[in-house]
Amino acid sequence: MVDKRHDISERLSAIAEEIADLALESLRGSIEAGATKASQGEKRLTQARRAVEKAAHLLRSDLSDS
Repeated sequence: MVDKRHDISERLSAIAEEIADLALESLRGSIEAGATKASQGEKRLTQARRAVEKAAHLLRSDLSDS
């Protein structure tokens, strides 16, 4: 069971990195379009990334408690 939680945590970390890349692409597009603020889409991507990072962290914390 520990290995499975570790695997899920690793996958979540990879997903968080992918979401971060999407957010950066969105931010670059906004800047190129002349925007001075982050778009709602970029903000949602950042929020999603943080949630996924939190889930990965919680799984890793659970592993150290086992």
